Amino acid sequence: MFTEKTLLITGGTGSFGNAVLKRFLDTDIREIRIFSRDEKKQDDMRKLYKNNKLKFYIGDVRDLASVKNAMHDVDFVFHAAALKQVPSCEFFPLEAVKTNVLGTENVLNASIEAGVQKVICLSTDKAAYPINAMGISKAMMEKVYIAKSKTVSPTKTLISGSRYGNVMASRGSVIPLFIEQIKSGQALTITDPNMTRFLMSLEEAVELVIFAFNNAQAGDIMVQKAPASTIGDLAQAVRELFQADNEIVIIGTRHGEKLYETLLTKEEHIVSEDFGNFYRVPADQRDLNYDKYFIEGDEQLASEDEYNSHNTQRLNIEQIKEKLLALEYVQEELKGWNR
Repeated sequence: MFTEKTLLITGGTGSFGNAVLKRFLDTDIREIRIFSRDEKKQDDMRKLYKNNKLKFYIGDVRDLASVKNAMHDVDFVFHAAALKQVPSCEFFPLEAVKTNVLGTENVLNASIEAGVQKVICLSTDKAAYPINAMGISKAMMEKVYIAKSKTVSPTKTLISGSRYGNVMASRGSVIPLFIEQIKSGQALTITDPNMTRFLMSLEEAVELVIFAFNNAQAGDIMVQKAPASTIGDLAQAVRELFQADNEIVIIGTRHGEKLYETLLTKEEHIVSEDFGNFYRVPADQRDLNYDKYFIEGDEQLASEDEYNSHNTQRLNIEQIKEKLLALEYVQEELKGWNR
């Protein structure tokens, strides 16, 4: 499907971008373009991979001209550029809007103008029933791409998106923090031991995007089912893997955090299509002439629950450890670690 094609990854120096590279560099893809504003990370990637298929573009999704500069002859776009740290977005909400909402508009406009075949926008569980600035900006990002998908024929540019939960060991996530605290002899700091989060690997996040690429229709949100754990159990699992006895300290919920995250709202669950390991949430294709539509009351509207990290499969500590041990990052950190 990517044979002799050019893929552009916005925010491509991040955890997701590196995971995509590992998936596609050894295939017959023609070119992978890394678009980001961090020249140091780009240079690090250039030296690490040493692959002529990789091309690097300095720019910012906030700057339409720089996005257009990278978009010529591109076949597919994975839009991963985002501000994603919940506390920082709480203090600087307009910055979240500029990158996550207006930046997405720029990427979509540039893609349509360049005749890109498919655009997959990456979203987050925090966009479902959002209570923080990051989640709200991502919810608006979803609305932007759904609305934009209706302005262009899908035979020209098909726009869709994916929504997933916490990616384990990604930049800024809690697992690297726990490991760093263990190795430095510090207490493990957790916000609320009963807080639950979905657990996905980077490889699973890439699989979701590929599933969206292969199956999504215009305006769809594709969701991957995922297990979850409490933060307390996750901290204990990391301690046991490293055979550590560091104290666990509860520091309280941070700005904008929820007790649990939602991958499908109740309203989305009602209309979703179940693909086994995935859900497809189709876009509402009605227009503003609501008098054309008449829907009888449906008892099903009260029968579906949201799909969240409290009611999904709950992993125990041994299962969490098994999932952690599958991560290359954790494997590397465990090497040479002696208590």
